Amino acid sequence: MIGALTGDLLGHRDQSILLDVNGVGYLVEVTSRFLANCPELGARISLSIEPYVREDAFRLFGFVQDSERQWFKLLMGVQGVGAKVALAVLGMLTPDELAAAIAAQDKAMIARTPGIGPKVAQRIVQELKDKAPDPQFEVSTNAGTGARDLEDALAVLVNLGYARSLAFQALQTIRAEHADADVQILIKSALRELSQ
Repeated sequence: MIGALTGDLLGHRDQSILLDVNGVGYLVEVTSRFLANCPELGARISLSIEPYVREDAFRLFGFVQDSERQWFKLLMGVQGVGAKVALAVLGMLTPDELAAAIAAQDKAMIARTPGIGPKVAQRIVQELKDKAPDPQFEVSTNAGTGARDLEDALAVLVNLGYARSLAFQALQTIRAEHADADVQILIKSALRELSQ
């Protein structure tokens, strides 16, 4: 089975590129983010490959980072998510952004992807919350602030109308700078950060 390809970029169209690997042209489907930053024709590129084999089709999906390929496989395992939708999600969100959205249960961030409605976004968040790499708040032995304080601060910010993913990122930043901040300081600092 094909796991990676390195070759020369011969061309691209729609959601695919043509990759020449030692004289053999492979048609590889890629994300819109890859196409937007596509190298020049003739450039040598390496891609992590996820093959998709069915009775009536043999398709190759290519990713610059192996983490994208892993997310693609996870997304394909969600009910109602096919290859086209999985590629669209990874074209809109980086692996880190997708992990943060799932950890923060922020279906709205995922629903920004063209072609994904709130129901599919909710299903992605629900089905992948225990499977995805978990960027939850870590509790350092040196830190005076526990994960419970951070979760409480996150809940307050969400209740005030901020997107979970944005609030999550703001709290992560504040915690990195002020490990001993209590819930009130976390909330005040996050409000300042989010209002900028």
